[in-house]
Amino acid sequence: MTVPELAFTPVVGPGDAPLVVLGPSLGTSTILWEDVIPLLSGRLRVTAWDLPGHGASPGTVEPFSVQELADAVAGGVRDLGETSVLYAGVSLGGATGLMLALRHPSLVERAAIVASGAKLGEPLGWFERANQVRAQSTSSLIISSAERWFAPDSVANRPELSGRLLHALQDADDESYVLCCGALAAYDVRDELSDIAPPIDAVWGEFDKVAPEEKAVEIADGVQRGSVTRIAGAAHLPPAEQPEAVASALLAFLTKEEA
Repeated sequence: MTVPELAFTPVVGPGDAPLVVLGPSLGTSTILWEDVIPLLSGRLRVTAWDLPGHGASPGTVEPFSVQELADAVAGGVRDLGETSVLYAGVSLGGATGLMLALRHPSLVERAAIVASGAKLGEPLGWFERANQVRAQSTSSLIISSAERWFAPDSVANRPELSGRLLHALQDADDESYVLCCGALAAYDVRDELSDIAPPIDAVWGEFDKVAPEEKAVEIADGVQRGSVTRIAGAAHLPPAEQPEAVASALLAFLTKEEA
């Protein structure tokens, strides 16, 4: 296992504001967040990162775990000169956020875990998907991913963005995608949730079948300080499907003053 190299977008927003780090879902890129970033950057500094072999991040042939993804994010944050950040991540990016809070608690002030869980899917399912990509490339996932990713009206409401996200999947490095599947197959922090001290908001999409409400509730009930937020009209990619609602929820949670 090795810590992968990740690319971060340039930081935008007011120079004296807290920094929020945005994490991606498997098969997507920072495109996932592009309509949310302008809505956050009036009050927060914002950067987003790409998974290995996705978007601007280089591909890899070395296996890595979700723990190593969290270490890579922590390293990127420290390279920016930050000692404490806010975090929001979707699906695998959300899993990375939970691991970041476990492994680097002093670095995470608050984290929104979006369309994710303390465990995602079953190992056999991830191995089968990895084998499919090795045999047929990520292009073979376009139809099934669109069905998982988007609520019934999302593609019709946001055709350009949803199309670009599916192109990002097609453009992802096949072996890096396979290694992400391997990381997810081994990921399970259900027994460690009670060790997570930073405030956590588990955000779920109304139509999400990958990480439905019970996954969010499991996180919120398991961590020391948890809450749950529902995003109407979204499935597995709420920032792309309902950017205004997601930005509003994130700003309410991430800028909340401690009692």
